[in-house]
Amino acid sequence: MLISEIFHSPQGEGKWIGVPSIFIRTSGCNLRCWFCDTPYTSWNPEGEKMSVDQILEHIKQYDCEHVVVTGGEPMLSHEIESLTQRLHADGKIITIETAGTILSDVHADLMSISPKLLNSTPVDNPEWAHRHDARRDQPTVIHELIKRHPYQIKFVVDHREDLSEIEDYLKRYPEINRENVYLMPQGTTAEMLTERMPWIEDIAKQLGCQVTRRMHIELWGNVRGK
Repeated sequence: MLISEIFHSPQGEGKWIGVPSIFIRTSGCNLRCWFCDTPYTSWNPEGEKMSVDQILEHIKQYDCEHVVVTGGEPMLSHEIESLTQRLHADGKIITIETAGTILSDVHADLMSISPKLLNSTPVDNPEWAHRHDARRDQPTVIHELIKRHPYQIKFVVDHREDLSEIEDYLKRYPEINRENVYLMPQGTTAEMLTERMPWIEDIAKQLGCQVTRRMHIELWGNVRGK
């Protein structure tokens, strides 16, 4: 697997926010969100090739039960199935963070799905805009992921106008429990997040959803390994 970084940090978003976790960040992505906060795993993928054995040996240094497999898009890796099955066998509680465009036979105690809305399209890059829009919405994959795994849905909200698209999205998936849906602000600084949060809370009330902070950005900013 091409691994960008492995580190220990509190989970910054969603259901298990604040929970100490080992993060295994894969490199490589099939999408190109313009606001990607890890461009070193998407626009310019970098990392070190590691076997599943090497990854498992590396994380032994951390006395930690929760493991977050993230990216990039971790479901791209052919070794993701073996990695998650072996983490499970070792007693780890596994979160997989995915855009929900690829299906794989993984073990996940929490499938953390971040569907990409129209607000994610890289409009200044026409070639990638076309690829991105063609790939970002995969209904068959979403249906299967939420059927197979405990899940949360996290929408990145950039503008108030995103409300109608989120409403339409949730209507397409009536099986989604809105208690498992989180809205979170787009932003790479604590100031940007703070400015957006009040009106995002209002949108969440309208939809019957939850909001989530992005605690890692609030505490450390948009830096690697946090």
